[in-house]
Amino acid sequence: MPAVEVAAEPTSVSPTPVAPPGAHPTRTGRSGWTARGAAARMVRTTADLAALTRPQQWPKNLLAVPIALLDAPVWTAAALGRVGWAVLLFTLASSLVYVVNDVADRRLDAGHPSKRSRPVASGRVSAATAWVFAATLTAALAAGVVAGPALAWWPVAGYLVLNLAYSRWLKHVPLVDICVVAAGFVLRVLLGYAATAGPVSAWLLTTVFATCLLLILGKRRQELAVDGAAHRPALRGYNLNLADQLLTVNATVAVIGFLLYLHSDAPVGVYRNALLLSAVPLVLFGISRYLQAVLVRRGGGDPVRTVLRDRLIVVAAALLAASVGIALLAAQYPSS
Repeated sequence: MPAVEVAAEPTSVSPTPVAPPGAHPTRTGRSGWTARGAAARMVRTTADLAALTRPQQWPKNLLAVPIALLDAPVWTAAALGRVGWAVLLFTLASSLVYVVNDVADRRLDAGHPSKRSRPVASGRVSAATAWVFAATLTAALAAGVVAGPALAWWPVAGYLVLNLAYSRWLKHVPLVDICVVAAGFVLRVLLGYAATAGPVSAWLLTTVFATCLLLILGKRRQELAVDGAAHRPALRGYNLNLADQLLTVNATVAVIGFLLYLHSDAPVGVYRNALLLSAVPLVLFGISRYLQAVLVRRGGGDPVRTVLRDRLIVVAAALLAASVGIALLAAQYPSS
């Protein structure tokens, strides 16, 4: 009989896994790739959540809250510690407000040429995740109030309530919108006064309010000139001419208010006249330089960046701060 050939059964061989593009050559198997992808996603999510808090805006708290130290009876370590705690709490409060605003404005921001890249507007962070993060910030803020020094914390509560009303309604009302934002900085200074237990100066608060309006109006003017009123409904109540007029008014009030503070309320004693002589040219130059940046160089869209990137404004502010600081220290600790 002829031989019958029997075909051998094929042996089952597991396919060799192929690494996806960009995978580390030492990783083998899906578990390694999955762990690597999960870690990368966690890093991206953490970075996006941090971006929601606007770290670039934190210097506002560092500048505004300690202004009350100008009227502190004595700069003690305890007072400085309370002011530092107040800065931390307002940083948490403002971060919470930024997160809530980004969730509330996500659809409007999605159509904005620059704001559409924000984490919530772009979809990188879901609204649900942002709300959970907001709840975490709220818990941290409450813990900071309970664990911190015994102070009058009403400025923080007032700031949160005011910004809740701003997010829901007030940001759409022309002129009221900018006043609410400026009032937030006045509340920062008031918390600083609560931390230092110093006498509140109406002229200093007037200066803070007018200066903040000046910076906000510079931003609104730049938005009008570049984007129009499409992405901020309140801008329908403004035009470039009104913005220019309001810039002039608030610049004048800011300068006069600060000089009146130095003349009447600042605790500088016999150094008052010398301080005024040095402050007048520095204040006038700094304000004029900012107006030049807004009206001539078409800046002001980011007030913090506009001020900090202008070396002459920074130099004038540093010289003014040094003059005020030297006068305050000389009045507090006179040489025997």
